[in-house]
Amino acid sequence: MNILKFIESFTDEKLLNSKGSRRESFNQFKALGTNGAMSALPLGLLTFASGQKANAATTAFAATAETPTQALQLALTLEYLEDDFYEMALAMNNLIPAADRAVFEQIALHENAHVQLLRSALGANVIEKPEFDFTVNGAFDTFTNYQTFLALAQAFEDTGVRAYKGQAGNLITQPALLEAALQIHSVEARHATQVRRLRDRLGLDNIKGWVTGDSRGTLPSQTQAVYNGEGNTNQAGFNTASVTATNGPAIPSAAGAESFDEPLSGTEATTIASLFIVP
Repeated sequence: MNILKFIESFTDEKLLNSKGSRRESFNQFKALGTNGAMSALPLGLLTFASGQKANAATTAFAATAETPTQALQLALTLEYLEDDFYEMALAMNNLIPAADRAVFEQIALHENAHVQLLRSALGANVIEKPEFDFTVNGAFDTFTNYQTFLALAQAFEDTGVRAYKGQAGNLITQPALLEAALQIHSVEARHATQVRRLRDRLGLDNIKGWVTGDSRGTLPSQTQAVYNGEGNTNQAGFNTASVTATNGPAIPSAAGAESFDEPLSGTEATTIASLFIVP
């Protein structure tokens, strides 16, 4: 419950409920700023990281994240992926329409800040960036088709949200690290909302600003692993679907599932990311 309250403390109802123009939505989004992810970095974070000993995992991220260090290594791998993804997309001529470019320039700034933060936090345990293939050996026309780019952007951001939540338990014994991870989590959630709403406004999908059950909408079948398990209505031992009109205001099963992002394990997040990592 404390973790959920911590996450909720970062929510911005103006952004989540905005029905204004794309520019108005971006202005609210931009107000979060890169500094939002960096300025609140606890003083104890770098102290903790500097005390870690180097290990054999510095050249590749762990397949299963079970320690604070491995949790941050997994997070860094995902941030590397997103950072490279947006950098490469912005470098492509005529991929991102001018009206949307500022949105992705801001997201790219956030992702780069996340990479720098996590690298500093890991210190001697930092892992190097893998080589990514965002076309998956030609299966996706990622950087020549804006619709494909947006689809993968949504999948990556939704993955990040679930992956950070999944590592909260591994960081619970290190409050400074947990705080920093959840601050990044909140920014990733806003990225996901922004991309999802952009796809909806462009008529590419009939979706909400948040995940609805385990539906991937019109995203490629390869992204289904990002959404598996999101139809869960049981939270902390309570089945939200059990609240009917006879014992209080009814909670539709869809609303119960939509209210919570389900965590991804280290193995699940690794499997998703590995699709785009060159062996």
